[in-house]
Amino acid sequence: MKKYIPTYKDKYQKEIVPALMKEFGYTSIMQVPNIEKIVINQGVGRYSVADKKIIDTSIAELTAIAGQKAVLTKSRKDISNFKLRKGVPVGVCVTLRADRMYEFLERLIAVSLPRIRDFKGVSSKLDGRGNYSMGISEQIIFPEIDIDKVTKILGIEITFATSANTDEEAYALLREYGIPFKKR
Repeated sequence: MKKYIPTYKDKYQKEIVPALMKEFGYTSIMQVPNIEKIVINQGVGRYSVADKKIIDTSIAELTAIAGQKAVLTKSRKDISNFKLRKGVPVGVCVTLRADRMYEFLERLIAVSLPRIRDFKGVSSKLDGRGNYSMGISEQIIFPEIDIDKVTKILGIEITFATSANTDEEAYALLREYGIPFKKR
């Protein structure tokens, strides 16, 4: 019986590793950067104080998108200007690794990003340490979300943590996966 291997994991091993070894002149496949994890975060700060059900729907939506149970994030300190107390729920977070990470990446690139209206590509700015974050203003671009059940349109932040040492290496890695960057 053949073991299941996600398409993008197979693509990484067969196409991306040789391409990056040639582009950067690596001598070992262990030098080639890879995506270590993908973190999906949804902040519901100001809405969670007024309506407690928004946290529950946000957890359900992020769980459906990621295919893994979402975790509640709470505030760490009091901020009186925002009417925020320590321990109040302010967001929902999921960390994806291994096969689920590759499956989410494939759904994001092949299905969800093309559904954005007037899409011209995502920003090509990385953080300086080889990690990349992108914001999506509407969670309804994911086909797992039932539009009729959405009460609030909340944005989602997706962070790709790579093992790359420089932004150029991380950019090349993500470009090879097929993330549609705007022209640099």
